[in-house]
Amino acid sequence: MFSRFRKDQNGNLAPVSRAVPAPHGDLPPLPEKASTPAPGSAARQRAKPKSATPAAPDKDRRRRQRILELKSEMHTRLLDNLNLAAIDAASEAELRAEIASITAEALSEASVVLNSDERMNLIQDLYFEVRGLGPLEPLLKDDTVNDILVNGPQRVFVERAGKLELSDVTFKDERHLMRIIDKIVSAVGRRVDESNPYVDARLADGSRFNAMVPPVAVDGSLVSIRKFKKEKLGIDDLVRFGAFSEEMALYLEAAVATRLNVIVSGGTGSGKTTTLNALSSFIDNSERILTIEDTAELQLQQEHVGRMESRPANVEGKGAVTQRDCLKNALRMRPDRIIVGETRGEEVIDMLQAMNTGHDGSMTTIHANSARDGVSRLENMIAMSGIEMPLRAVRSQIASAVNLIVQASRLQDGSRRMVSITEITGMEGDVISMQEVFRFERTGLQPDGKIIGHFTGCGIRSAHADRFKRWGYDLPNSIYDVIPAGGRP
Repeated sequence: MFSRFRKDQNGNLAPVSRAVPAPHGDLPPLPEKASTPAPGSAARQRAKPKSATPAAPDKDRRRRQRILELKSEMHTRLLDNLNLAAIDAASEAELRAEIASITAEALSEASVVLNSDERMNLIQDLYFEVRGLGPLEPLLKDDTVNDILVNGPQRVFVERAGKLELSDVTFKDERHLMRIIDKIVSAVGRRVDESNPYVDARLADGSRFNAMVPPVAVDGSLVSIRKFKKEKLGIDDLVRFGAFSEEMALYLEAAVATRLNVIVSGGTGSGKTTTLNALSSFIDNSERILTIEDTAELQLQQEHVGRMESRPANVEGKGAVTQRDCLKNALRMRPDRIIVGETRGEEVIDMLQAMNTGHDGSMTTIHANSARDGVSRLENMIAMSGIEMPLRAVRSQIASAVNLIVQASRLQDGSRRMVSITEITGMEGDVISMQEVFRFERTGLQPDGKIIGHFTGCGIRSAHADRFKRWGYDLPNSIYDVIPAGGRP
């Protein structure tokens, strides 16, 4: 017994005494021995074939429910008995041993018998409740899981290989789920309650976390977690996974190295942040980079990186620091490049100004379904910012600031690909002129649902080819060739 983890009898609160559960609250009893059939009933029994006992699934369900109740009771007991101040300094082995000891006492008092696997699982779950994120912890440790989506306490979905599936993970009730949500958001100095029913945060490992709680969430709290990739994917990795081709990688390397302004466009979950991380690997190590995000996710590997994160208002409605505030301040910090994690509001004005006033090579992401839609989104964000500008002036500003739009997409089979690379070449009258340089051509669908297709050039030489050559990136014209479905001739 590691007594320093228990609350003492003098200075701290005494453990709350718990009544021993009634015998009928114990685990379901074993089935009774079958009684001897009455005389004359043998023929009837032979005529009626035996079927699977319908009570078995119900018994398993009640047993699982009882174990969940036990876990909740044990967690409350741990909070009553453990010295929480000493837990932070305890090693994992010591804490597990103390949890096992308290659990054994509680099970003995309650006259509950668990087999070895159930006991080990209970101790593991209790350890996750005390030091981790409860039922979510095994999913966070599972490297095959990309997203965790909680629709109330009883329905937890996960995404594996681009496909959603219902997991067997559940919370005891809404209070249990809210306790885990509060544990996450309080760790980063944020809050969520009825007056502020939604929150963006990040986990300790960098995973993106979003929650919405009742009364806005009708059937229980909604949680989405986009897991943080421990291994940063580079351009070579994305080429190997089929996200884009080697020719596209050569072009993007030249575009980023020669300081073109790049926007990565795409829908939710299409891989915009992953693409932005990969593109940033082409930035020279001597440049000063400032990143601005609502929730810090970018993983830049350069030496001179300054990271900024916006902050919501406090309980009094004061103290908010927006992305626009960070961006305005960043312009005074001598950046070579500015990278905004996602542009979604009035900060678009300052982002375009930065791209137009000596901060070449800046990058950001936006939500849009195509390059043309991305330009329209920029126009709409400028209009929503409240600045009165003629449409032609807005489009002229965009055309001079943005050089390249990289369109990322999540296809129907769950794969993520860079489906288009489009250059903005200027203005033609009142319209922004654009030319597509590379695209992904879909050619069919396999019986298992996998999309068949290939990457190809569009037969158009880059408008920035001369710039590439001056900077030492003399790309062969063959990379822009149209590739037929069968491959290069």
